[in-house]
Amino acid sequence: MIRAFIAVDVEDPLILGKISSIRDLITKKFRGIKPVETENIHITLKFLGNIHDAAVDEIYEAMKKVDFTPFKISIQGVGAFPSISRPRVIWVGVREGGDRLKEIFLKLEGELKKLGYKPEPKGFSPHITIARVKYLKKREALTRILLQLENIDVGEMVVDSIRLKQSILTPKGPIYRTLKEVRGVNL
Repeated sequence: MIRAFIAVDVEDPLILGKISSIRDLITKKFRGIKPVETENIHITLKFLGNIHDAAVDEIYEAMKKVDFTPFKISIQGVGAFPSISRPRVIWVGVREGGDRLKEIFLKLEGELKKLGYKPEPKGFSPHITIARVKYLKKREALTRILLQLENIDVGEMVVDSIRLKQSILTPKGPIYRTLKEVRGVNL
């Protein structure tokens, strides 16, 4: 069995540097907040859970049916799920281009549903998870920092591929490995 998901990797060193700085600003001030490692920063399009090795090729075929041309996204603002006042997941947002990511998500959902994968009950909100809150003593202080960062501009990047990723869970944190990649088509 493989723990798998479909994602857009964030690879631009400038973007990664800015996201890492924001993450470090938050996680170094508060115990109980686990940062996402810089090499694992991505936008999840679809979490698949545990799949059989044999499913990799059929998922790849489904991914190839999702046509898109490369496009820019703007990464901006910091927030939290379920809310800034009750944070469990801290994220950096996707503003411009988020609608294009949603189109890819919806196409993927349609293709994967044909293979028996359940649709995402919460839908899709384009974001980059930067930390997870395990426990928190200074909730008001964290809320203030998140509000100060809610409009921070991180930059732009081009989305030109989607990847089927394996998540290998280790005591030091997950290791992500690309299994398959589908590139956008330049017209």
